[in-house]
Amino acid sequence: MNRRNFILIINSVFFLLSVLFLNFKKVFNDNNSFYDGVVIPETSEVLSVEQNNEIYEEKVLRVIDGDTIELINGEKVRYIGIDSPERDSGGECYYLEAKQKNENLVMGKTVRLVKDVSERDRYGRLLRYVYLDSIFINEFMVKEGFAQAFTYPPDVKFQNLFLEAENYARENNLGLWGECGVRK
Repeated sequence: MNRRNFILIINSVFFLLSVLFLNFKKVFNDNNSFYDGVVIPETSEVLSVEQNNEIYEEKVLRVIDGDTIELINGEKVRYIGIDSPERDSGGECYYLEAKQKNENLVMGKTVRLVKDVSERDRYGRLLRYVYLDSIFINEFMVKEGFAQAFTYPPDVKFQNLFLEAENYARENNLGLWGECGVRK
């Protein structure tokens, strides 16, 4: 082998290793936890998704209220860590606004669903964190005043994030905090 071929081979190997290294870095974050394509909002605290959590996408068929949706596969999903006004007896204050905001965000769209610890609630609904593109829907609904933070162990991964979002909405009289005289 002559010197020219040797240099060509070395450069090719170096190029291939560089490409592999760059692709590897895109897949893993600094903590070596796999994101699996989940879009993480830059405005929120780091929302890393552990490798062992279930993550999948599904299209939203119907919005039930501000914290519950029905998927095209028939499953109902309850958003983890939040509680929006209910429909009972004609609807609690801000029920319609919360439902409409949730419809505007996710109706007919494909959302990413991420499990925490529990699979289902006592009503048989899936318990999930819900993402749409770069929006963390659970956090958005609380921060904009369409829902309150609702801690129900063992699903507490983003409890502090939701409490901060609620404080922001309350301090700025957003949504139900301004319209309904809600005090927690």
